[in-house]
Formats: sequence, C-alpha cells, structure tokens
Amino acid sequence: MPLAVLPLVLLAAVFHAAWNALLKASENPLSLATRAVSWGTVVSLPPVAVAWVLAGRPGLPLAGWLLAVASAFLELLYFITLSTAYRRGELSVVYPIARGTAPLLAVLVGLTLLGERLHVAAVFGIACLVVGIWVVRRPAGAGSALGPALLTGVLIAAYTSLDRIGVRLGPPWMYAWLLWFFGAIFLVAFTTIRRVPGSRLTDEPAISLVVALLMTAAYFMILFALSVAPLAIIAPLRESAIVLVTAWGIWRLAERRGAWIRVAGAFTIVGGIVLLAIS
Repeated sequence: MPLAVLPLVLLAAVFHAAWNALLKASENPLSLATRAVSWGTVVSLPPVAVAWVLAGRPGLPLAGWLLAVASAFLELLYFITLSTAYRRGELSVVYPIARGTAPLLAVLVGLTLLGERLHVAAVFGIACLVVGIWVVRRPAGAGSALGPALLTGVLIAAYTSLDRIGVRLGPPWMYAWLLWFFGAIFLVAFTTIRRVPGSRLTDEPAISLVVALLMTAAYFMILFALSVAPLAIIAPLRESAIVLVTAWGIWRLAERRGAWIRVAGAFTIVGGIVLLAIS
C-alpha cells in the first residue's frame, strides 16, 4: 500500500467522525444531512467537471447509473435511520453500533449465502465485534436508539456493496458525484414531502457548508484510497473513527455514564474489524 494513503484514510476517518458529531449536535439531524448533501453536490461539481473534461469526457454505463440511483436511495434510508438513532440515543452508543454492525453482517452474508469459511482470526474478529457492540450499548441502555442504529448498520453494508461494484464501472469520482447528486434529490424530495423543518438550503448556511465539505471530502478520499489500496487494509483504518466518535461523545457531549467501558467496547469493535480484514 502506498504510504501516502495511510494519512489520507486516517484524515477521512477524522472528517467522518467530525460530521457525525455535528449531525448529532444538530436540532434536526435529517435537515442538516439534507442541506449538507445538497451543498456537497454543488461544491464538488466544478472539480468533477474539470476532471471530466481533462479525462476526455468519459461515460458511465447504464449499470453504473442504476447502481448510483439504488445506492442513493439506500443512502436516503441511511440518513433517516441515523438521524432517528441520534435523536433517541447518545453519539458514543449509536455510532459504534452502526459502524460495527456492517462488517459483522458482511461476514454473515458470506457464510450463509456465499458458502465462505472462516479462519481462526475471523472467528476471533466476530467475537470481538459482538462483545464490543454489546459492551458499548449496555452501560448506556441504548433503548429505542438500538433498532435504528442496527438498521443503519444494515444499510451501510447494503450501499457499500453496491458502491464496490459501481466504482469499478467507470471513474470513481464520476460515480461518486452521481451518487451524491441522486442522494440530494431523494433527501430534498423526502424532507419537502414530509415537511421536515429546517431543510431549506438557505437555513444555517455556515454549518451546512462545513458538514458538506467534511462529508464530501471524506467520501472522495475513501474512494481514491480504494482505487490504489486493498479494501482489507482501508476498511479497518477507516473504522478507527469509532474510537474518535466515542471519545468525542464522552468528552464534549458529557456522555459519561459507563464511559471507560464504552471506550473499551469501541476499541474492541475496531480490533474485531482488523481481525476480519487480515483473515
């Protein structure tokens, strides 16, 4: 793996942790997500357009467009469930459960549908994930946030699977922008129909733009990293954000109940992801 990718992925993890913390702190997370994705689409258009011209105006096959639309719809559901979980539960509980569930589900799909076999390291990795998720939610009593947090993990696994195919059908940055574009359309349509307050692009422009830049930069960084380094290396590095978010929730949001147990659970989840990646 090129050494330059390591700081890139770690920076993407920091950005991902930062925008999730801002989303949690928002009065209406879904409204902020809608504005951020919309602004991210607008802000990223000029560099994407320049890249498109310089690359000789490449195209994307129909399958790529369909995957972008499907993934964008799953992203809509993801933001709905994530926002619901953040309204009901603490950041240091919801984020580790959501991010830790996705790799666990990927393993289960491999075992049940693809007939894959587990190495010893993978068995220990699964055990770490299960224990870590249980430890993270137990001291805080995730309560009504547990359901949407787990569903968020399911959606992460689903749209990531589609994206792994989509980025290989054409330039990754083109697929990424189309996904962002369709995602913005779905979010704006949903929040407009449901009359979710605070969803207009002119609402809170400063925080909307900050979250937009963090979201978009993190997403494009990961796609670039995946184009030059194996997924097995990128995935566990990316999920180091679990520890960052857990620490932020405890330190800045005063989610102190069972704090050290929760931090231990976050590290256990990341350890489980690492074991799965190297197995």
